[in-house]
Amino acid sequence: MNDLIVQIQRFWKDEDGVTAIEYGLIASLIAVVIIAAVALVGTNLTAVFNYVAQKLVVPAT
Repeated sequence: MNDLIVQIQRFWKDEDGVTAIEYGLIASLIAVVIIAAVALVGTNLTAVFNYVAQKLVVPAT
């Protein structure tokens, strides 16, 4: 019985699983931020390229 109590106390104090979950949440948050930043920059970059393309003048040959 005493061994069971010791094992339950050891299980209660074990934080390895919590740390792994925290790292997973942080990694997923970073991934969401990167995806949002790439999507935003991609849209703005397309607008810049289109603006530059409209301003280019093709030389007469």
